Amino acid sequence: MKKTFKAFLPTCLILFIAFSIMGCDKDFSILESDVIGENNTNFETPDKTIAVSAYNKKLDSVQISNLASSLLGVYHDPLYGQTTASIVAQLTPASFNPDFGIKPAIDSVVLKIPYYSKVTGTNLESGKTPYALDSIFGNPEAPFKLSIYQNKYFLRDFNPSEGFETQQRYYSNANNADKTINSALTETSVIDFDSQKGALIFTDNNLVPSNKQIRLTYTDSTKTPEFLEPSLRLKLDTTIWHTEIIKKQGTNVLSNTNNFLNHFRGLYLKVEPIANDGSMVLLNLASSDANVVIYYSKDVSATDATRTQGTYTLNFTANKLNTFVNDLNLVTLSNGNKATGDQKLYLKNAASMAIVDLFGNEDLDKNGVPDQLEALREEFKDGEYQDRLINEAQLIFYEDITSPESTHEYDRIYAYDVNNNAPLIDYTFDETTNTNNPISSKFFHLGTRIEQETGVWKYKIRITEHLNNLIFKDSTNTKIGLVLSNNVNYTNNALILNSNDGVTSIPAASVISPRGTILSGSNEAVNADRRMLLKLFFTKSK
Repeated sequence: MKKTFKAFLPTCLILFIAFSIMGCDKDFSILESDVIGENNTNFETPDKTIAVSAYNKKLDSVQISNLASSLLGVYHDPLYGQTTASIVAQLTPASFNPDFGIKPAIDSVVLKIPYYSKVTGTNLESGKTPYALDSIFGNPEAPFKLSIYQNKYFLRDFNPSEGFETQQRYYSNANNADKTINSALTETSVIDFDSQKGALIFTDNNLVPSNKQIRLTYTDSTKTPEFLEPSLRLKLDTTIWHTEIIKKQGTNVLSNTNNFLNHFRGLYLKVEPIANDGSMVLLNLASSDANVVIYYSKDVSATDATRTQGTYTLNFTANKLNTFVNDLNLVTLSNGNKATGDQKLYLKNAASMAIVDLFGNEDLDKNGVPDQLEALREEFKDGEYQDRLINEAQLIFYEDITSPESTHEYDRIYAYDVNNNAPLIDYTFDETTNTNNPISSKFFHLGTRIEQETGVWKYKIRITEHLNNLIFKDSTNTKIGLVLSNNVNYTNNALILNSNDGVTSIPAASVISPRGTILSGSNEAVNADRRMLLKLFFTKSK
């Protein structure tokens, strides 16, 4: 009988998992029919609920340099308060040792940084295409003030504190007392970019990111107008570009990257709220179309004064960083209680995250293994019940119903291995990767936000392979970090400055995801039906 069961169990298990996947985020139920029913099988599919410990970690100084994208603007979070995001970025010439010709004069200087957008329909008329912005936060019609300055602070490539052998990283100083100053941290200093700003080269007191195509026309009527994707496209003051670029022709300044970066240290895009409001947009500074183009004219030759035009392009391919100013006056963020867990878990980009310790509140045995984990190993692997298989493990939690309503249509909860600063193994096993639409990516492992009949929003993070490794392969019990992300495909890390609790980095995607959420935690004061828990579904013989 035992051999028959072992042969039959894998087939049944496959059927069970198939039905589970078809049900996706629906609750599990017993499937019965005239052919296979509860009384017609030699196995059972019970479940098991395990209490976990979850607590907050306050984030003060996280890496803000060289992220995949950059935020610009003002976002008022209904749960937390206001965040203002500015940008400091270096520029690199597309070519060196330029020849600007005879009597060069600048006609215009244009900055262009694409928004993240998508086509929403067919052409409205010849050449025109309707777009929607993928990543705009807050009130899309609320303006903010944008001022662009020449930056005077040198963003170095390598860290002198580590013998110039590692990359220099810059960290957020978002919670500084002065809510008007944009600053950043290194291991040894505080950088106030407002005290390092040079000439003002652009200002707009009512900037609103637009989803409209940009139409370029030409003075030559024979040329067809050109249409560009939605972008931050601005005409800059030409004065400093003539002094800092055109007049430097033939000098070492324009001969290589290092000389240029030391000479012209980049731009500072400073944002200020208008009437304590504004909108925020994600910029694609990594795009090949993100640049500053100097349009100039020159004489054809020493004997021909006919003017001809040329361009000189500067790209955003060197150091860049996001500075944040937080005025999170609606909540008080602090480190949580590791022993009892917290009632509320605060997830807010570079300000706060949650730590989940699956078995952290249990006493450790002589080998340092939590009692609850040791009991599971005995039940499923080492004891007499070796016919038990884990079909699925779910970390289940809910949004806090006592908090104001917030919009998270495009946000996901991202779980990662805190000890190893890496995605959980279930992330790798999940083949539902969608490179074009991160909202639909990794939905089996990371789940989606599900509305319950009671109006409460529920999340399921599937950690089946992670738990199987803990139980059957005696893997180390690592803590799980929870952050909010609007791109679960982006798994790079952002380091935490001077961390002293074992949490040394967070997923970089959370830094550029400005919305926040509040979850119900694991503390016993939380109603049992909304308390975070771990739930196992397994198969065993009768």
